[in-house]
This record gives sequence, C-alpha cells and structure tokens, in this order.
Amino acid sequence: MSWEHVDRPRLGLKAPFPGRLGFFGRIRVVLASMWRKVSGRYSLIVLAIWILVSLVSRFWTPVPIWTTDGYRIWRAPSRAHLLGTDGTGADILSWLMAGSATNLAISLLAVVLSGVLGLLLVMAMVSRRSGVSQTVVVLVDALISLPTVLLALILAVPLGPSIAVVVVACGFGYGLNLARIVRPQALLVAESDYVQSARHSGIGSFRIFCTHLVPNVIPVLCVQLSMSAGTSVLAEAGLTYLGVGVPSGLPSWGHSLTTSVKFINVFPLTVLWPGLVVTMVVVALNLFGDALCDAIDPVTNSRLRAAVAAAGRSALQPAPQAVSAQLDDSDHLVENAIYAGEGGNDVAEY
Repeated sequence: MSWEHVDRPRLGLKAPFPGRLGFFGRIRVVLASMWRKVSGRYSLIVLAIWILVSLVSRFWTPVPIWTTDGYRIWRAPSRAHLLGTDGTGADILSWLMAGSATNLAISLLAVVLSGVLGLLLVMAMVSRRSGVSQTVVVLVDALISLPTVLLALILAVPLGPSIAVVVVACGFGYGLNLARIVRPQALLVAESDYVQSARHSGIGSFRIFCTHLVPNVIPVLCVQLSMSAGTSVLAEAGLTYLGVGVPSGLPSWGHSLTTSVKFINVFPLTVLWPGLVVTMVVVALNLFGDALCDAIDPVTNSRLRAAVAAAGRSALQPAPQAVSAQLDDSDHLVENAIYAGEGGNDVAEY
C-alpha cells in the first residue's frame, strides 16, 4: 500500500511568543497605568518637558547664552527676558534651558554608573561562595559611610571641577546604597526553587543572575534608580556651589543658583526660578520611580495582569485558516489511503 506524503501546515498563532505580551504592548500598558495616577501623570509631563527642552536648547534658546548686557543686569521679567536677567545681564531662561541638557546628562550617567556598580555588587553578595559574599558585604558596609561630598572633594584634587567628579561621586555612592537595599530581595530569589532547579540543570551563575534575579528585583531597582537621578540633580547644585562640580563656563542649574544666591535678599527672583525648576524635577523623578514600580509589577497592576492573560489566551487560539487547512489535509490523507489500496483488506488495515 502506497502512502502519498502531504506536508501538514502548523497551527497559526497570533503572537510570536505564545502566552507572552510583546515589549511595546507592555510599555503601552505600563504608561497607561502610570497616566491614570495623578503622581504618574505629573512625573511623565515634567520629565517629557525636561527632555524636550534639553533637545531644543542644543539648537535654540530665546537669547544666546553668552550674550550679556551690562546695562540690563538684575532686570525683572519682561517681554524681552521672560524670567529676567542675572548679575551679568544674561537671560535666565536661556541659561536654564541650556543647563537642562547638562543636568540631564549628569543624571543619566549617574544612574547608569550606580546601576551597573550596584548590580555587580549584588551579584557578588549573593554568590554561592560564602567567603566572597561576606567580604563584599563588609566592604559595602564600610564604604557606604563615606559621604558623597567628601568623595567629590577627593576626586576634585586631581581632576579639578568637572562633570566627571559629580558623576563618579554620585554613581559610586548611590551604587553602594543600591546594592545594600537590593541584596535582601535578591537573596530571597536566589533561594527559590526555580533558581535551585536552574543551578542543578547546569546553568551558569551569570545567566541565572541575568534571567532570574534581575527581573525579580526590577521594581526595587526602579525606585532606587529614580531616587538616584533626583539626588544627583541636588548633588550637582551642591557640589557646584562648593566649587567642585560643573565648571563656571558650562551652564547648569547649580551654576545658576550659585551665581544668584549671594543677592537673594536684593533680587530674590533670580534664585527663585532655578530653585523652582530643581524642586519640580526632583519631585517628578521620585514620583516617577514609585509610579513605575507599581505599574510594571503584575501583582499590583491589574491592567498589566489582564493584558498578559489576554495575550496568553489569544496566542493559544489557532487561526481559522490554519484550522480549515489542517482539516482539509486530514480528509485528503484519508481519501489517498482508501483509493491507493488494492482491496478491502487494505482499507480494513487502514
């Protein structure tokens, strides 16, 4: 009896990964969940304006930042200068716009450095080698007592006032805090059954850390990194005031505060505007971390949990065209088996 080979099509799936919500779909649900809260909406609006102003200031400002007018110093807000002028006759709004790009770069670099350093320390602190983990824990507890300002002063001796001093001081200090706070959560995940099963299966420690530990501590990371970004804005202002932060020739919010704080009793508006901007951004960064922590966690975000469940149900449903094609193919196989046989015995055997 001869059988005719027919290629059977696979069942069509509506999603590339069955039971998983796509990356952009997850981002859309997370942003929608954050927007539903007042704190999340405020943080998204302020951070979007901050990023937009930073990009625009690279190409345009109301007045060129290096344009000064000795006859128009300490001017009140007007149509020509919306926020007034400082002691050199420079436009305050233009300097704040140009300084937003500097502070954004400092915040991003400090967050990246603290995140990388903190995760590396956490990986060593949850290591299966007790000697390494205990040594790193003691080292972190000893170094965490070192103030950020003192570290910046030490770095300023060989480097001088620069952005690198602010970034390294903030990244090092916040990385230690991040490691100490994330360590308890990482230890709980490291002792879980699925991590132990992965270890017995022969999976390496680095892969386990990246695939199991890091995803389970992301909510804590979001809060700590957002706080690090907000604190780096305050640290830039404080270190610039001390003379070890951003150099005087580079616009920043700390520089605007430093040049105006001496005349706060005479011209308070020149200190009010940069102080107000710093306060709004720091509050937005702290609220952003809290809102993001609640939005990305399926346990606390019912919308994300429902979206993931809906994606799993839709992925398991075959496409109608694939089902009909499979049924037609089965009928075709039966017909071939019947007509290709030499007698009733063949049909009975089939």
